[in-house]
Parts: sequence; structure tokens; C-alpha cells
Amino acid sequence: MRISGAARWSLVALVVVVSLIIAIWPRDKDGDEGVGAYPDAGRSTSQLERRDADTAEALAPLRADAQLAACPTPTGPAPDGSVLGGITLECIGDGSRVDLGAALAGKPALLNIWAYWCAPCREELPYLQQYSDQVGDAATVLTVHTDSNEANGLRFLAEYDVHLPGVQDGSARVQAAVGAPAVLPVSVLIRADGTVAKILPQQFRSVDEIAQAVQQHLGVAA
Repeated sequence: MRISGAARWSLVALVVVVSLIIAIWPRDKDGDEGVGAYPDAGRSTSQLERRDADTAEALAPLRADAQLAACPTPTGPAPDGSVLGGITLECIGDGSRVDLGAALAGKPALLNIWAYWCAPCREELPYLQQYSDQVGDAATVLTVHTDSNEANGLRFLAEYDVHLPGVQDGSARVQAAVGAPAVLPVSVLIRADGTVAKILPQQFRSVDEIAQAVQQHLGVAA
């Protein structure tokens, strides 16, 4: 049976429409929030399983294994104009609540936004640990885990032998507050007055790279 020209074009148009619908149809991202540019091929855990994995009882042995440093403690209110004022998150190391604007006040800080499934983050985090050891009390280095699976974040930090203080931010509140792009990793340099000095959506590949960036934008020498 021969198909007329009009019918043939109608069939082509139908195929195009169906293809567009498939392309824009919303996918189930399994409840993830704050996902950056690097996909996770293995994220298949259900939301219910994640809730079970992130209970205080389930996280306790993971926290003991990770042995993270304590999150910074506020010595006063957040400065006026602090980009992180009013943002309170869970300290991934012990489950306490941290007012970021107040906790980071008075000292320059490097916030490293990462996720357990981000391959470049795995390479970068040990350098951040080494940098933190070098810079000491002159600056705060804080990790911000921006995936909802806190248990996996703790597992990977233990695996990397990274013991930096960190907060759990499955809703990407920090990323939104500072205006960081939706890529990972991204480091945010915060002045002592709570304002943003520089956003660096890049992977650091050495301790020297980190030290140079912090000295250039925050004036802190390691």
C-alpha cells in the first residue's frame, strides 16, 4: 500500500512530537536535591531506604568511623549582610545544629560544596584536608555535603581519610545563598564579615592551588 505525501508528512510530525514528549518528560531523580553537574550512575537507593539509613542510630557508627572535626561554634550573631545569615544546618560529624552565619563570623572561611558521587570531589578533598592542616586557625575550612544521602557522605569521608568539619545540605541552601552555579565541586571563599569574596567552580588539584586562591582573594597565607 502506497502512502500519500500528506500522510507521510503527518507520520513524521507525529514521530517528532512523541520524541519531544519523551525528552521533556520528568524523570524520577530518587529524591535527590542539590545535584551538581556530575551524574551518579549508582544512585538507586529508594527514599524510604535513605530515611532509614540517615536515622541517628544508623549514622552513629558512621560518624564514629569518620572521626570528623567539630563544626565551628558561634561566638556571637551573624554579621549584618552575611550571605549565610539565618541558614542552620546539621553538623555531619555529630548531628548538632549549626547556624552558619554565626559560626563562620569573624574569620575567613573556605566552604567546599561536594557530593559523595562526585569523582572530582574525591580527588580534591584530601588536598583540602592538607590545606586546613597548614593554614591552622587563620581560616576555617568547612565541607558542605549537598546530596540528601548523608550516610554515603560519611562513608566516603572516612574512605578519603578526610576529617574536616562539615555540614549536611541536601537542599543546596548554601549553593543558593551564595549564588554558586549548579556544578560540583565548587569552593566559596567567605570574608570574616560574612560576604562572598570569590566563587570558584573548579577542582583544586594541589594544596598550592588552594593556598594561592585563598591568599589572593582572602589575604590569608598558609
